[in-house]
Amino acid sequence: MIRIETERLILRPFSDGDLSALFMLLSDEEVTVFLLMFPLKDMEEARSYLRYRYIETWIRNGGLYYAICLKDSDLAVGCIHVSGDDSHDLGCCIRKEFWHNGFCTESCRAVVDLLRRMGLPYITATHDVNNPRSGRVMQAIGMRYCYSYEELWQPKNFPVIFRLYQLNLDGQMDRVYREYWDRYPVHFVETF
Repeated sequence: MIRIETERLILRPFSDGDLSALFMLLSDEEVTVFLLMFPLKDMEEARSYLRYRYIETWIRNGGLYYAICLKDSDLAVGCIHVSGDDSHDLGCCIRKEFWHNGFCTESCRAVVDLLRRMGLPYITATHDVNNPRSGRVMQAIGMRYCYSYEELWQPKNFPVIFRLYQLNLDGQMDRVYREYWDRYPVHFVETF
């Protein structure tokens, strides 16, 4: 993976030296409330997450997964990823003491620039309707709302309404990723 620098951040691969930072991030119930996982319980779970979820699931399947680090200290304060499947799903999270500083938006813009240079045709992102700040990040990086759908969210096992946003990087503006629309019977377009 290519190391990326922004004005305030460094985006780089995670290493074993980031285990404590990864645990601080993903053990926080407020940070993980909208993530597809339960909070990590201990350092062994952090080690397993790094080895199996990060390396096996993301990297080996063609996705990107970066540590978001403060430029002045190289401290990992978050993560950002893009899936290797046809959704090209973008996701980002930051430790709560660094919320409201624009780090997610700054990281997402940098990753979108990289993906555009790599020739990726589009990216998608979804957010729980109860997490509108994520939607504002998606809008800030130029993504547009396409549709909403209800999913029985696993492993947490409760229904969630997600909003799907998309950014077409190749200029084909009428393309809409329809996988979730077709898969879930409850789907609709909201008006804002």
